Amino acid sequence: MNQTHADSLCALKASVAQLHAKYFQTGKSAIVRVSVQFDDLSPLDWLMNQPRGGRIYWSGRDYGIEVAAVGEVDVQYSSSATHLGDLHDHLMSALSECEFGIRYYGGIRFDLQNPFENHWASFGSYRFVLPRIELQKTSNGILLFCNLKFPRDDHRLDTILNQIDQLKTTSDHRITQFEPVRHTLRPDYLEWQEIVVQALDAFDSTSLDKVVLAREAATEMAPSLDPLWIIRQLQQLKSNCFHYVFEPNADEAFLGASPERLFRREGRSVESEAVAGTCQKGESDVDDARLIDELYRSAKEQREHEFVRISLQEEISQLAAHVTMDTQPSIMRLASERHLVSRLRAIMKQGYTSLDVLEALHPSPAVGGYPSDQALEFIRTHEPFDRGWYAGPVGWLGVNEAEFAVGIRSALVSGSTIRLYSGAGIVRGSTSLNEWNEVGYKVGNLTKILNIETPHLNPN
Repeated sequence: MNQTHADSLCALKASVAQLHAKYFQTGKSAIVRVSVQFDDLSPLDWLMNQPRGGRIYWSGRDYGIEVAAVGEVDVQYSSSATHLGDLHDHLMSALSECEFGIRYYGGIRFDLQNPFENHWASFGSYRFVLPRIELQKTSNGILLFCNLKFPRDDHRLDTILNQIDQLKTTSDHRITQFEPVRHTLRPDYLEWQEIVVQALDAFDSTSLDKVVLAREAATEMAPSLDPLWIIRQLQQLKSNCFHYVFEPNADEAFLGASPERLFRREGRSVESEAVAGTCQKGESDVDDARLIDELYRSAKEQREHEFVRISLQEEISQLAAHVTMDTQPSIMRLASERHLVSRLRAIMKQGYTSLDVLEALHPSPAVGGYPSDQALEFIRTHEPFDRGWYAGPVGWLGVNEAEFAVGIRSALVSGSTIRLYSGAGIVRGSTSLNEWNEVGYKVGNLTKILNIETPHLNPN
């Protein structure tokens, strides 16, 4: 540890002790924080040096905010909630005691009504954490924060100061060579074909217009992986994405690089977007331009996109005093593919919370289908695995501010097993082979990083 960082940690401890003395045994309920400057340190590198278990990482897509966090001051968790009523009550109550800028980080299951498999148990129906220590990088520099909750922390001063003493700032992590040893697909390609046919039949016999089908590709690795190492590799691809890691314990983590914002809120201002309709990136500029032109001209891709546009505008309009949306989709450019995107901006009516917005917008037809209720029922009936947090909302909430991404292009690390998740929208005109291939290349960056051979993901 260099002397500057050592001095900063001493200053942080002194500020914590001073703040603790101010609130100690006053009986006042408050969530407060102190901070010190902590420059010349990468938040991700810093987090990789902390012990596994309880680590959180968040990097925004557009606003240049990067957060690394450890420890837990408060956890809002449910193992079996089928609705968000308790979360709304408890989290809004906690936020009412917070200083501006304090955040709870976490996520919610894709489908609260669906039974979950054991490997999702630590994540629950929802899990939101107020971290003890946060390292935040913004355009104004890097700050190290310590959060405290009173009166809960009245008698924890020594423990908190010890946590600060245990923080590491020098690198001692090692990159381990690893090899994939076993693969399992749910569904496999034959099952996928059958489900797609059933979806196409449903379009003709019901009012269902779109359903998003997904796949879980599980791989046993030797040895197990550090989820933060995976995120570092994804960031080096310079994709225009949200990057996130939520690690409830030392053996499990949910991570991803999602291109899709569910919403961002600042006061009454809300931003969201419809992302649907996909093609691969071309091998050359000329090829890329040709594929983008075909994407614009594809009736199937435009139809898939339009369902998301319509739903987004309908849902947000119920909460908003004013809404504007792009009249025509533009192109979202990612490392390996292109998407149609339409952006929405709204001014919310007074009285609506961030969780109200979240409940209105999730699940988007981009990850569920249209109409939403029928699409969810089709997924529950036909999809042979539990999505867990995949395609659910992941992000953070603060006082009159929030940001959530859609938890796609994601993976669940469970010990030596890593499960990769991706999906594709099925509408009239879809073919099982094309959509299967789309599901494959959406996790192409992850399979490349993890040295997973792709033939086992292909139908032939």
